[in-house]
Amino acid sequence: MNDKRKAWREQEQQLVERWRVAEERYRNAQAVLAPDGSAPAGAGMQEAVAARAELEAMRKVIARLKVEFSAGKRY
Repeated sequence: MNDKRKAWREQEQQLVERWRVAEERYRNAQAVLAPDGSAPAGAGMQEAVAARAELEAMRKVIARLKVEFSAGKRY
């Protein structure tokens, strides 16, 4: 049981770190896109879309982990 908890904690810590990196990447991409309110550039737009997609994918993982926790399958 302790091994499972340790693995879960490691998984959660990795997810938190991935979230922070993706969020920073998204914020940086947004700042580069249109600091003056102008239309976004091609490469910058692709970076923002990729960062947003990564955040959305991680939201799904977080939702799944919440369901597992609520169902008593974690800890």
